[in-house]
Amino acid sequence: MRNFYGVELDTPFMLGTAQYPSPQILTDAFTRSRASVATVSLRREASSDKAGQYFWQLIQNLNVKVLPNTAGCHSVKEAVTTAHMAREIFSTNWIKLEVIGEEDTLHPDVFALVEATRILIEDGFDVFPYTTEDLVVADRLVNLGCKVLMPWGAPIGSGMGLNNVFGLRALRAHFPDIAMVIDAGIGLPSQATQAMELGMDAILLNTAVAKAGDPAQMAEAFACAIYAGQLAEAACPMLPRDMASPSTPVLGKGFLE
Repeated sequence: MRNFYGVELDTPFMLGTAQYPSPQILTDAFTRSRASVATVSLRREASSDKAGQYFWQLIQNLNVKVLPNTAGCHSVKEAVTTAHMAREIFSTNWIKLEVIGEEDTLHPDVFALVEATRILIEDGFDVFPYTTEDLVVADRLVNLGCKVLMPWGAPIGSGMGLNNVFGLRALRAHFPDIAMVIDAGIGLPSQATQAMELGMDAILLNTAVAKAGDPAQMAEAFACAIYAGQLAEAACPMLPRDMASPSTPVLGKGFLE
């Protein structure tokens, strides 16, 4: 498995920690998912009356790598400030960088994203940028020093899957040495399998598990699906073709006259 800023993960599954019905269900979901990374919002950790302290202890007990994010930030200044606060609280240089530019789709503001990435990399952060499948934006981010890209599959929380398979496939082909994580839009395990079959290195999701009728069971379903996609991609799957091809050879077949 590809490493992420020098860290090799046990599994290619990154799972969010928001919206679960209870702390126990969150814990059960992580246990059954075998996720290697938990994404955590600074806003939740910094909440009042010690709720944030309890939540942080819960996350520490999961025994996974923590990836703080700048969820909800809408400007370069806000994202950079949040990242610095997250580094202080979580004691990690990892940061999932989100800069939102449009409210209805939560579309990344790629111009602000590139600028915030430049500042944070100069400040010693390992940036995981939440971006689109745009090749030019990706090139800017990689040239700044990003060793990971996190293109969306679809808008956050939409469950629509991979809206632009062509674009994601092109992104993977143009940057073969960069770790890529599909982030946002995944709603079904089959969609996660598809993403891994495209050659992605990991899947990050939250809502599809947290809002399921049985989050722990759904987390396990995603774990199986991600593994299946990973195996399939490694096995070099057959390419689609326009014409039929018989699975049983006709050579040597008997003919009746």
